[in-house]
Amino acid sequence: MGTAQADGGNLLGAADIRRIAAEEGITPTKKFGQNFVIDPGTVRKIVREAGVDAGDQVMEVGPGLGSLTLAILETGADLTAVEIDPPLAQRLPQTIAEFMPNATNRFRVVNMDALKVTPSQLPQLADAATFTLVANLPYNVATPILLTLLERFGNLDSFLVMVQKEVAERLSAQPGSKVYGTPSVKLAWYGTAKSVGNIGRNVFWPAPNVDSALVRFERHAADDPRNPNNRSVGRDLVFRLIDASFAQRRKTLHAALRKIVPSGAFERAGIDPTRRGETLDIDEFVALATACKELEA
Repeated sequence: MGTAQADGGNLLGAADIRRIAAEEGITPTKKFGQNFVIDPGTVRKIVREAGVDAGDQVMEVGPGLGSLTLAILETGADLTAVEIDPPLAQRLPQTIAEFMPNATNRFRVVNMDALKVTPSQLPQLADAATFTLVANLPYNVATPILLTLLERFGNLDSFLVMVQKEVAERLSAQPGSKVYGTPSVKLAWYGTAKSVGNIGRNVFWPAPNVDSALVRFERHAADDPRNPNNRSVGRDLVFRLIDASFAQRRKTLHAALRKIVPSGAFERAGIDPTRRGETLDIDEFVALATACKELEA
């Protein structure tokens, strides 16, 4: 069995992971970006950084064989797991029943693609005042998953995710940084992200050929002027400006946005058109979008 806990629950160790995988004929696939965590200390660290407490509503994307799943349930939280791989989704309830039987009534798994899931399909989360996302995300789709969930679930107020280190750096980057780009700015539309620690390769099976890191995110509070609901301009125009500004990073804003931004908008927004997109923060993109909207009114 895994690592014994005071409440009688257990976490998965390397031997447990390999046994469950062998029993089910499961091998980690590149298609789904699967690297399973085999170290109980690592999943506990993730849950601790996420600040999950008893009674919290939590979403996990890509639970895999259940390493992080059990660590989340260990806190007493209610967990909804979204798993794209049918054999893994089918096995997960059995693993919870075996290792943490007292948590089965606080756990549910949905066999779906997280990029396609909607609030109506996850009523437990949709009806909650707020919920948090805690996940070891597949490296190849981490950014679109985060942005899609933030867009669809207005009550997703925080997340703590493990992603490829380079992705973590992009998500938390500030203007002027070499890795600052569309993910950095779009995430800043919703709230504040920061990198909160690195994770070694040896805690995974199979070990990836890249390093991993943790990113923590807090959505802007409802009464914060930066909250999207309090902005005078919508997300679509702002994101359109962001995409165009970074499509050709070396171009000035004037050149990159000439088909979108009307004459006089830069001056109205107080932005020098000879700057490049990589120097603008989210508030400046919002100011530019607002100027465009006002001039076209």
